[in-house]
Amino acid sequence: MKLGILVGLKAEARLIRPVFPDAVIAISGATRQGAMRGVETLRRHGAEALLSFGCAGGLSEDARVGDILTPDWVLVDGQTVTCDIDLLGALGLDRRGASSGGLYHSDVAVTRATDKHRLWTETHCRAVDMESGVVALSGLRFCVLRVICDDAARDLPKAVESIMGNGRISFFRIATSLIMSPSQIPDLMRLGGDARKARQSMAAYLGEK
Repeated sequence: MKLGILVGLKAEARLIRPVFPDAVIAISGATRQGAMRGVETLRRHGAEALLSFGCAGGLSEDARVGDILTPDWVLVDGQTVTCDIDLLGALGLDRRGASSGGLYHSDVAVTRATDKHRLWTETHCRAVDMESGVVALSGLRFCVLRVICDDAARDLPKAVESIMGNGRISFFRIATSLIMSPSQIPDLMRLGGDARKARQSMAAYLGEK
């Protein structure tokens, strides 16, 4: 079985590559268009099954930074699509300590705590990301492995909405946003710490594989 992996950022690709060295990996850049191009790239390279991998934003009140998610289903465009749990097991990713439940696909970054609370109330999805819905609609077998990078209780700095560039963090865009609004610096530093915690948590989970 040829595995294709869709991630949002190059840092996520570097994290999963050693675990599946023979898999084809595509990077979406955290946009729906990028995710669609990524899935087509994976198809062209012969992928028979897909893994959506990387970070997610917490929606439920009990979701904490560093929590590992192996969702049962993805909600995208009003459709509930069931994940292939057998595929997750075949890949050796169904380990103890991961949470199940639903994952919400969003085409835009969900950065406000009020919006996270609304989505939790409306959908009962534990987390949100920007790739898994496209993977779910691909028609191929798929599963999802995500880690919470920000919880539902706080707003993210405005810089988050404009820092992605070609699948990597754009320091130029960060600097531009901070020049325009330097009050973001403490929240951005906290977000960086949360991102490190999330990477460490996922690395530990993958290390048990």
